[in-house]
Amino acid sequence: MTRSSIALAAALLMLGATSAANAKGCIKGAIVGGVAGHYAGHHGVLGAAAGCLYGRHHAKEQDKQQQQSQVNGQGKL
Repeated sequence: MTRSSIALAAALLMLGATSAANAKGCIKGAIVGGVAGHYAGHHGVLGAAAGCLYGRHHAKEQDKQQQQSQVNGQGKL
């Protein structure tokens, strides 16, 4: 591993440790992104970071949509 990839991994670990309560969707996205990045040119760390960001974004969208359906009275009981 190069020094830049080690520094990037350390920075991501530090950022992940500070917001562990808001990690919904991140772990699943990081796993998928890491595997995809590894097979797409040995960029597993970069793929994991991108997958985590996308997974978190997707989880926020689902939460927002679920809250809107509950406010409108269309939520499941």
